[in-house]
Amino acid sequence: MSTIDRKTFMKLLWRHRKTGSLSRRDFIGLTGLGTASVVLAANMPGLLASRRVHAAELGDRVVLATWPNYHDPQNFETFAELTGVSSQVNVFGSNEEMLAKLQAGGSGWDVFVPTNYTITTYVELDLIEPLDLSKLPNFVPSAYDPRFTEPGTVNGTVYAVPKNWGTTGYVVNSAKVTDNPTTWKAFWDLTMGPASGRTMVHDYQLTTIGNALKYFGYSFNSVDPKELADAEELLLKAKPHLFAINSDYQPSMRSGDAWMSMCWTGDGSQLHRDMPEMVYVLGREGGEIWSDFYAIPKGAEHPEAAYALIDYLLDPEVNAREVMAHGYPSADSRTNDLLPKEMLNDPIMYPAAELLDPLEFGAASTLTDPLRAEILARFKAA
Repeated sequence: MSTIDRKTFMKLLWRHRKTGSLSRRDFIGLTGLGTASVVLAANMPGLLASRRVHAAELGDRVVLATWPNYHDPQNFETFAELTGVSSQVNVFGSNEEMLAKLQAGGSGWDVFVPTNYTITTYVELDLIEPLDLSKLPNFVPSAYDPRFTEPGTVNGTVYAVPKNWGTTGYVVNSAKVTDNPTTWKAFWDLTMGPASGRTMVHDYQLTTIGNALKYFGYSFNSVDPKELADAEELLLKAKPHLFAINSDYQPSMRSGDAWMSMCWTGDGSQLHRDMPEMVYVLGREGGEIWSDFYAIPKGAEHPEAAYALIDYLLDPEVNAREVMAHGYPSADSRTNDLLPKEMLNDPIMYPAAELLDPLEFGAASTLTDPLRAEILARFKAA
């Protein structure tokens, strides 16, 4: 049987997933995927050793709290084959929801995926474990862009390691909405006009309030009472025109029930890949750029399995398969070296500088700001 290098394999896998232009039989024959588990195992001696030597220590399951449409399910199946540990995946829609769950206790999570601006709060509230980097050999800090690793370190201690990064924009079904919007002002005006009854916003105060603030040219992170009052007025005005408030918006966009939604990078990539009429828009006034991390909550029931899962997902080949499935950009240069050029040149994943420059990373103050929480509660109840 002929062999292919890793990059060619990834390119063929991307082509297969994106276009379906290879039959399953042809893909398996061309790539030797029938022996992929053997090849994968050979490149992950640490995981095989964990299964042979530390199976009892790992246990038989690990619980991951993460975001919608954010992983390649096949990777969890392979992890189970390699380690004997099955992954239970819980999905949440906002960092506020995640924080409340951990504060209430008994989350049952072993690994969770916090966003950059939340990590200092978790440290202050003693809800997150410092990481033992000796158990994460696949984490090589020099391979990452520092701006996407630094939020995981607080007071010199590493509490979280990077998963990926992205932006927050909106997705438009251009077959239904023909105005070619480019701004957040246009998003809200269309919501209250031609897209009335067909627009979705996140069930998440950071982005829903933040992108209402952008309508007026205010900072995405504002906690100024006057500016927040303006944002609330806009949200309450728009509320009767919304289809739904939900952070898992892909099903409604795919069915045609919704025509427009606030959207994260990967969802925009997935929707556009499958339905080219779905257009991802970054508002030219600015908005959010973010990075997500893997972390272990205090009191995790299966800490060794948590380390094993995080380390597995940080393996560049595994991470490349994750990126090809979810469409979020990786900050790991080793992973990027394995991705096809057309993916690295995708303007949804890697927007032009003039669109990235106005974006803001979320501010820690927004997570626990009481006024923002009250505004979202009033908006949802209206």
